[in-house]
Parts: sequence; structure tokens; C-alpha cells
Amino acid sequence: MLKSLRLIALFAFFAFFVGCSAKTAPVNEPVQDTQSSAALENEASVEREVADSGIEPLDPELEAAPQQAEDLTPEEEMVLQSSNGILFDLDEHDSKEVQQYFGFFTHKARKTFDRWLKRSEPFLPYVRKVLCENNMPQDLAMLPFAESGYNAWAYSRVGAAGMWQFMPYTGRKFGLRVDWWVDERRDPYKSTKAAVKYLNVLHDMFGDWYLALAAYNAGEGKIGRALRKTGSKDFFDLTKNNHKLSRRARLRSETKNYVPKFIAISKIFKNLDELNFTNINWDNGIQVDTVKVPGGTDLLALAKACGMKWSAFHKLNPHFRRQVSPPNAVINAYLPERVMADAADYLESPNSRPFAGYKRYKIRRGDSWYRIARRYGVPVAVLKSVNNHRSNLIKPGQHIMIPGKGSSKSIYTAKNSKTRRNARSRANYRVRRGDTLWDIASRYRISVRTIKRANGLYSSRLKVGQKLYIPDNNARRSASSVAKAENVKQQMVKYRVRRGDNLWKIARRFGVKVSSLMKWNSLNHKSILRPGDRIKVYVR
Repeated sequence: MLKSLRLIALFAFFAFFVGCSAKTAPVNEPVQDTQSSAALENEASVEREVADSGIEPLDPELEAAPQQAEDLTPEEEMVLQSSNGILFDLDEHDSKEVQQYFGFFTHKARKTFDRWLKRSEPFLPYVRKVLCENNMPQDLAMLPFAESGYNAWAYSRVGAAGMWQFMPYTGRKFGLRVDWWVDERRDPYKSTKAAVKYLNVLHDMFGDWYLALAAYNAGEGKIGRALRKTGSKDFFDLTKNNHKLSRRARLRSETKNYVPKFIAISKIFKNLDELNFTNINWDNGIQVDTVKVPGGTDLLALAKACGMKWSAFHKLNPHFRRQVSPPNAVINAYLPERVMADAADYLESPNSRPFAGYKRYKIRRGDSWYRIARRYGVPVAVLKSVNNHRSNLIKPGQHIMIPGKGSSKSIYTAKNSKTRRNARSRANYRVRRGDTLWDIASRYRISVRTIKRANGLYSSRLKVGQKLYIPDNNARRSASSVAKAENVKQQMVKYRVRRGDNLWKIARRFGVKVSSLMKWNSLNHKSILRPGDRIKVYVR
């Protein structure tokens, strides 16, 4: 009995201690007001699960809050007080925090800011153009500096991503696709348009650009409630009255410092020459064209067909998370103008979408690349390539992509793309109306397989005007072959299909094989013959 009483007393003491701890523990505020902290944690865990190669953490300077002002030179002091610049039109406010960030980025974090400037150069002209088209202040082009240092690959600890640091929920809300296949928050062009839409919505909501920026960081609900509870009219008034809010409702330090950091960056950017930074070359934007990539396209082979390494292709297209585009969706890809013809040729080929569908597979305990490859009949090399993996190690709980059966050769179709390019450069035959591979092979006394190999073809489909390379086809032999070709054409019969005919009956009537009839007329076992149809029959 005494032992039972002691246990009850001990349990009551423990419960009281836990309850007190829970009451005194600080409350964590959600990063975005539109989602609960649990939802945010779930978003972050999804990001960790599907994270692919190439992602980068935010630069530590983006999260640093300078505690004291640097000693500024007279020139820097003059710049801090100035407001000159080109096409930048947000009102500026000087404050202690602005001075601190100004000193931080011109002294301690100077090398980092220089790196950001270099990284921004390819994208700044496009960002400025989109802002102009939407009649928005040009200063907003500074926002990706404050968010990510203009890094399209950057991920925050809570799952925000890309140049504009969209959370998954907000990104999807403004038209960005975020899933296992692609993350369009990392698309510099599409995410810029989404950010401009979001900023316009926030400005319409608050009627003030600095409040819109604060809401971009903390969430519109958080800023709206803080304004109502304090009666503040603008951002700087709100920060002064922040102490009046309850602990949960207060703006975090990050949000209070967000606008001063933005203003400091804008002041520096307007005075790069005076501060001895490398100036921006506004004519150095990336010159790319957009190409629509059909679902299930082999992106690795597309890159090689364009004469690009995967790293160069992925640098222009950071939104692709896999080396295959998502099935059943058309996604934008960005390529240099000089390779657009090669890209179009490749994408028109049926070999550009080689896999017969995909399966998302969750790795189980005891799995290995070899076991998975054996189970699904896909070579280990293809599995690794499709999933951007080099290591032999895989972890239970991870997800990988399994290509459909009969696709083992497809990831390496890039080799055939190279063969096709070489064949075009050596082409000695142009396809005419009515030609088939069988016709051409017969004409030059080589096998259909030889022509396919020499030209990097998988399909037997030909287009009028298409250039082919016929091995061992010199000028004299070419002339002879053309003469023979005319003779072959004279022996071709165009037979009109009658009621009751089928391929077997027609083949028997002319003494040819059914398979030959099918080849000559691009037919298969499911093809239907109708009375009046005309088919080609070659009679020897």
C-alpha cells in the first residue's frame, strides 16, 4: 500500500513538472501565416524526402543580423545618405538597422555581396523587364538578394526554395509545380512571374510596398493582425509598436530587420561604382529560348543531342529534379538559341520518350540497387542514371523512380543522337515520297538494320526530305542505284482492296509474304483494310 502511494505521489510530481515546463516554454511562431507550424514541418520533411542533387543551403550572411554598425568612410557615409540611382523608385527610410546592414554588406560580408552581384547578372535584366511590364517599382529587383542572394538552387531550413524563396504552399498557389519530378520554384523565369503576382496581391491588400515586403516574409495574416491590434499605419510605425503585441502576435526579428536589409541592399546597388563594387552589365542576361518538353522525355539524352553536358543543361534548368520529365505533363525547358534546331529534331523523334511509364518506389529495408534492378528488369546503370545517383548506398524510406519495362536502352539514346548528327553531315540520300526503309535497303543491297545503325534510328518511320547516310554509297554506285530504283518503281503494283480482302489473301494472290506487305505499307496486325484502299505490292 505504501509503495503504491509513493508511486502515485511520484507520478503526480512528474505530471506537475511537465505541465509547468509546457507553460513556460517559448512558443514558436509559424514562418508563414497561411500554414500551421505542423504543416510547415510536413512541407520541410517532404523537401528532405525528395531533395535531389545540386540543392544548396542559404548563405549564412542572409540569416545574420549585424549587432553593431561598422565605421563607414566619408564616401560610404555620403552614399548612405544619398538616393540617386537608375529607375529605382521606392521611398527610402534611414534607420539604425539600415546603417547596420549597409555597413555589414560593404565590409564584413563584402565578398559575399560581390558573389551575389555576379550570380544575379544573368537574371536581373529579365526580372527588371517583368517588373516594368507590370508597372511595379524597380527596387523590387533587389528582393532576391535579400531572399537567396539570387541563388535559384537555395533551400532554407524550413523548405522555402529558389531565387524568390517560395514555400511549397505559396508556390503552388501562384502556379508553380512542386513535386517529386519538378520544382518550379527553382525556375528563375516562372518563379519571377509568380513572385510579381504575389507582390501585387500583397500591395493591393496593404497599399504600401514596405508592408507588402514584410507580408512576403511573415505572411499576410500575421501583418494584417499586427496592424489591427496596434493601430499602426506603416511598417516603421508597426516595428515601434511591436512590444504592445502578445508574444505570439509579435513580429520576429527576421521580419523587423527584413525591410531595413532590403533598403540597405538597394542603396548599395544604386552606388556600386562609388563603393568600388563590380558594376552590373545589363547586356549580359542569359540568351535562351523556351522549348516545350513532352511528358516522359529523356532529358539526359536531350542535353547530349544538343551537344551539352548534363551539368550545363541542369544549370539552365534547375527546376528539373530528375533526368526525365514528368509523365503526362508538358514542362518548359530553357536552351541556348544555337541548339534549338537540335532540340526540335530530338523532341520530334519517338525515341525522346523511351520509357513505358514510371513507378515511384519506396526503398525497403534490405533493398539494394541490384535487387531492385533484378525485380523490375532494369539495369542498375539505368536506375542510377534516372535517379541522379552515383553512390551504391540507398536508405530505407527514400523514393526512387523505376522506368517501365522494355526501356533499358533508352537512357542512352544520346549515343544515337550523336550518330544521327554524324549521319546528317555525311548524308548521301534524301528520302522521296513513297520511300520505305525496305525500299532503300533493297535498292542499295544492304539490310534495313545496317541503315538504322548507320543513321541512329530505332523507328522505321521516314519523312519526305529526310537525309540518310547509306554506307559504301559512292557517286557511281548512287547513279546506278537511282537507275535501279526507277526499275523497282516500275515493278510496283498499286492494288485496290476489294470486299472480302485481307492481307493474307492479297499476299497469296501476288506470291509475297504478309510481313512484306506490312513493311511496304507501314501496317501492323491491328490495321484494318477497307474496300477501295490502295496498297503497294512489289512484284519481282
